[in-house]
Formats: sequence, C-alpha cells, structure tokens
Amino acid sequence: MIEYDELEKRMVLKLVYYGPALSGKTTNLLRLHDLLEREGRGDLMVLDTKDDRTIFFDLLPFFLIAPSGLKIKLKVYTVPGQVRHDSTRKAVLQRADGVAFIADSQLSEASNNFESFSNLEKNLAIVGLDIEEIPLVIQFNKRDLPDIIPEEDIKRVWGPSGMPVFMASALEGWGVIETFRNLAELAYQHIDKRYELKENHGLDKETFVLKLTRRPDEAGNNTVKNNIKT
Repeated sequence: MIEYDELEKRMVLKLVYYGPALSGKTTNLLRLHDLLEREGRGDLMVLDTKDDRTIFFDLLPFFLIAPSGLKIKLKVYTVPGQVRHDSTRKAVLQRADGVAFIADSQLSEASNNFESFSNLEKNLAIVGLDIEEIPLVIQFNKRDLPDIIPEEDIKRVWGPSGMPVFMASALEGWGVIETFRNLAELAYQHIDKRYELKENHGLDKETFVLKLTRRPDEAGNNTVKNNIKT
C-alpha cells in the first residue's frame, strides 16, 4: 500500500524481508547495504522492542526524482523470525509494497520454511494485503552449507507457485543483489499499473531498478550487470 502524497509529489515505498528465524534475513540486509553504492543508501537503523529488534534502512535517503518531479524514497525492513514476535511481524508488514521471503536451505529447516510462509500469508491477510497481488520473491539462502535441500527439489515444490525463486548465500554475498533486483522490478510493475510511472512521470523500469540496485563498480555504467553466481 504505497504512501503517496500527490500535493507534495512524494512517494514512499516499503519492502520487507520475511522468513523463519535464523534464515538469513538480517544477513541479507547487511550484505545488501554493504554491496550497494554508498550514495544510494542511508544508514542501518535498529528498532528495539523489548526482546526483539527490527532492522531497516532508507535505500534512497535523498529521494529518486523522476523527470516529472515526483520524489521516490524506498525503505527496506527485516522482521523478527521467532513466533513469539508475531505482533511485530504484522506491524512491519503493514503498508508493505513488496516482500522477499528468505527460506533456509538446510534440510532440517524445510518444515519451518512452510510454517513461516503460511504465517506470512495469514499476516498479509490480517493487514489487508493479498499474497496473490503483492510483489513477492523467494530466496533459498545458505546454499554454501552442507546438507541442503537439492535445487531440483526446491524448483519442484516451489516452482508451481509462479513466484520467482533464487538461490543465494548471503554470507558469501551472492544471490543477494539478484533477489532484491527482481523484487524491485516486480514492485515497479505493481506501482506502474496504478500510478503510471512511465506515462505520467517519465520513469521507466530500467532506470528505477538501476537506481535502486547500483553497485560501486557500476556507478559509471548505464546498464545493470548481472553478477549472479550459479
């Protein structure tokens, strides 16, 4: 649910990293923050509430300004994975414009992944969002570990959902940008349907995604390079 002020010509978007405890949501955010171009992101912030914490950062602290003058800011959040913090998870999901579900690739965590995804679907409905409509990508993290779910099994089980599925190791840094980039593309398409960013504001998908996902070594390039590791 996009925060949009027509008079101020300002739009604030919110992306949320969701998943079971210890699946690597925070590591993804820390790595993403570290990999992106310094000028394109703000500082990491931590919201402490009793015995849990939520981490977030402004990806565009000084706004992305479209040719029309529309100013766009994007905030990226994690949620606590423990079941006892479900109220915090619901609060963070409110007004989300996209979700990255971070699953744990370890064989021992397969059931926790399904339980957490079911919890995501339930909590989205509670805060008035439809899992069939919201931009959503899935990342199977921790591919660097032994005893992990085979990739073919992941594709067989999760592929029919139609949601993009990425393999990653946030600890090693691969698959992180690719997951986020795809979520940004889906978010743009979702927003463009309602606000016609390209037609009314002159902002196309390629420019939007490039601005969000640019790395220091890409700062002088006009296109986003695909550095995915397979």
